[in-house]
Amino acid sequence: MAYCTNCGQPLTPGQGFCTKCGQAFKPLEVTITGKKRKRRSYDNEVLKQGVTLCDDGKYRWIYALNMWKNPTIFFLVYKIFFWIFVGISLMVTLMSWKHIHWDDWDKLWDDTWPALAFFAFFSLLVLLAYSIVAAMYGGKYIVLFTMDENGVTHEQIAEQAKKAKKLGALTAAVGAGRGNLSMMGLGIHTAARTSMSSDFSIVRSVKPYKRRNVIKVREILSNNQVYARDEDFDFVYNYIKEHCPRL
Repeated sequence: MAYCTNCGQPLTPGQGFCTKCGQAFKPLEVTITGKKRKRRSYDNEVLKQGVTLCDDGKYRWIYALNMWKNPTIFFLVYKIFFWIFVGISLMVTLMSWKHIHWDDWDKLWDDTWPALAFFAFFSLLVLLAYSIVAAMYGGKYIVLFTMDENGVTHEQIAEQAKKAKKLGALTAAVGAGRGNLSMMGLGIHTAARTSMSSDFSIVRSVKPYKRRNVIKVREILSNNQVYARDEDFDFVYNYIKEHCPRL
């Protein structure tokens, strides 16, 4: 019999988290042909559990997003970088406003095409960076969700949170070395934020995207992405919507 390392609750085989205290489990040590090998505790049996009502009255589930087939995270990352690019472009345009040839289309194109070329290069760079991160995560972004009548928390599992912090620290260091404040800020943000919580009392909108298994829960300054299996999607969406008084 296995027991939770946090509260001592007995665990059943294939359980992904403690139904009493919510503790998510680290990789298990298993013996195969006399040799110890590490196996991810978040295997198929764990992911099949779906939404579980725990002893503390909170719903919990683990979801593994396929980063190659589901573009949700790529869209989010691209949107962040896109607005950074737009902000820089606007600043450059305002600084050189008097020198732009607005009345001459040929000269205007000469002024514009370098920015468009940079945007194309920037898009390829984002795609490459996303592919590297997806490969580091083994193609799956694995999250533990905790939900009750007050809100929902989105938390990367410990295995991936450590990788995210290292990657964020590296990005911040590269940004600082190049004097790129936006890259440095993004790296610091990535390293510091491996979880996100939404308070239902201040949620402004809830939008379901069932084909991508994501529910976007928006507050004024944050956008929490909640993932759920097909079997659990309607329940999670309706639960969130019913507990948001501002909707």
